[in-house]
Amino acid sequence: MLQLILMSLTVVVASGLCSGSEAALLSLSMGRARQLAEHGGSTAQLLLRMREDLNPVISTIVILNNIANIVGSIAVGALAAVVFGNAALGVFSAVLTLSIIIFGEIVPKTLGVRYNEAIALFIARPIWLLVIIFTPAVWLVGQITRLLIRSDAETYTTNEAEIRSLVRIGEQEGIIEDDESKMIEQVFNLNDLSAGDLMTPRVRMTYLPGAETLAEYREEIIQSQHSRIIIIAETTDEVTGFALKDELLIALLHGNTDQLIASFQREIDFVAESERADKLLVRFRNTRRHIAVVVDEFYGVAGVVTLEDVLEILTGEIVDETDTIVDLQEDARRRWKQHPRLPLPGDYQ
Repeated sequence: MLQLILMSLTVVVASGLCSGSEAALLSLSMGRARQLAEHGGSTAQLLLRMREDLNPVISTIVILNNIANIVGSIAVGALAAVVFGNAALGVFSAVLTLSIIIFGEIVPKTLGVRYNEAIALFIARPIWLLVIIFTPAVWLVGQITRLLIRSDAETYTTNEAEIRSLVRIGEQEGIIEDDESKMIEQVFNLNDLSAGDLMTPRVRMTYLPGAETLAEYREEIIQSQHSRIIIIAETTDEVTGFALKDELLIALLHGNTDQLIASFQREIDFVAESERADKLLVRFRNTRRHIAVVVDEFYGVAGVVTLEDVLEILTGEIVDETDTIVDLQEDARRRWKQHPRLPLPGDYQ
């Protein structure tokens, strides 16, 4: 009788260890495993190695779990038939099955998910040793699986939807501040918005003809709300560069009113309407130019986009003391409704 009890406990415990280990390893995220490896010792690094390639690890655990459940149950059943006889064998089998379900599956897996980090670190070395021992069996199982299931799909550790969900959960639980949550959410919009979405439309552009003198456009320079002013040749589709408003004002202050506007011209970049905001941010950083001309598919000027436009995706509208109009795109649409002959943003004369 004692032998039967010990054997039954061994089967249940072995099944529970396998189930708990599997749940702990599967529920431990790759990101957390990397964090543990960065700040932990060799065990944490081994755990990361296992987490990066779970197939042999899970195969080993499944093999052990099935040995415990199937072979162990057969052995226990045979011993129970000797101890209780065939009459009570059915009752004993039902009790053993229920014990395996509760204490060999449900409880261990629940604990494995709840305490996945501690359990995963604790079992990392023993499981890795078993993986080495069962390498031939794992290899054979892997080959059979590849024959039955062919998958060339690329797998990812996480995705954008999952990260957004984690951010919302973190905000609800007070781990992430409200402003931090909003900024993280806005970061994802960098891939979703383009230069055409962010630009100041052509009808709201401030531009000066390069062939004219400062004196002829003195008032336009002073009244401009923009720190960078586009310079054109003859039409707005012939942008030649841009000038800093401060430099133009300093020249006016010094009395250099006969100086040509083109003499203050700086080189400017041209970008497509479809260029994504994240690419624009990199461009502005690398070129150290904070303004670019946006062109459409026919190379006509659609508007201008600035570093500030891109940063406003993350921070919201940035308005200073001199801004009288917050949203120039919306103002352009309003003006078009009032004066339909004006071109819409993206329409050209």
